[in-house]
Amino acid sequence: MKAKSNGSLDFLSVFLTGIPGLEAQHGWLSIPFFTMYLVAIVGNSLIMAAVQVDPALHEPMYLFLSMLAATEVGVSVSTLPTAMGILWFDARRVDFDGCLAQMFFIHTFSCMESGVLLAMSYDRFVAIYNPLRYTAILTLPRIVCIGLVITLKSLLHGFTLPFLLKRLPFCKANVLSHAYCLHPDLIHLPCGDITINSIFGLIIVMFTFGLDSALILFSYVLILRSVLTTASREERLNTLNTCGSHLCAVLIFYVPKIAVCMTARFGKHVPRLVYTVMSLIFLFVPPVLNPVIYSIKTKQIRWRLGRMLVRTKI
Repeated sequence: MKAKSNGSLDFLSVFLTGIPGLEAQHGWLSIPFFTMYLVAIVGNSLIMAAVQVDPALHEPMYLFLSMLAATEVGVSVSTLPTAMGILWFDARRVDFDGCLAQMFFIHTFSCMESGVLLAMSYDRFVAIYNPLRYTAILTLPRIVCIGLVITLKSLLHGFTLPFLLKRLPFCKANVLSHAYCLHPDLIHLPCGDITINSIFGLIIVMFTFGLDSALILFSYVLILRSVLTTASREERLNTLNTCGSHLCAVLIFYVPKIAVCMTARFGKHVPRLVYTVMSLIFLFVPPVLNPVIYSIKTKQIRWRLGRMLVRTKI
């Protein structure tokens, strides 16, 4: 590591960390982690393929589901090289620019996932509140526009974080707390003033994850209000059942995310192992469980995946 006279660095490497206290078991831990990566990438890829090949699934609900699967593949692929590199080869050293690139992709795809979950809640609200105009409101051009807005907003947030970090001098210990690069972890490395970085990170959390989760909650209040006006109990259960998969996806995404953000900012005395495990849950659990949940609870997706697997065997 070579420092300039002004305190900045000609080049910088950061050192990632595995699971604290379990370094000796990394070889065994690589088996369940690699299995989760396979389930996440293959499962979400199959959902995208099913929606693409079946014209019956070219409806708003399934198009948004395909977007969600794409973001989860992106999150999994972004963390896979460094996480498995540590577990398999104890490869902890990462070039700083490579670390910034990984941070960009992780945060960009996470923002996209949050936006897609919000779009899916709007889809469920329209389907329940105004079913007769459902396809007239959520037309293909509007769905494409929603997807583009989510992507552009996420890219803007993702691009800003590396630029804000690159302007700072680095002279502290460059060891991170995870097997991948996250912004809340990286902002503790510079020896300069990180106020702007911290404020901007908080703004992203509030106006992306915070606002999205609040709007999702509001949409479900409206959905519940609409469902309660339905005369028959059976109709109420059928209507709520259409939201079950999405509600599960929302909970397994936002609950760990909020816990990680709160711990990173206010949980200074929380054991490092707890923080690491919560971060692992946030990045690993949604991509693994969502394809399983949608395959089990969505009849059309289950049927199409079954047909695809039967054809593959034949």
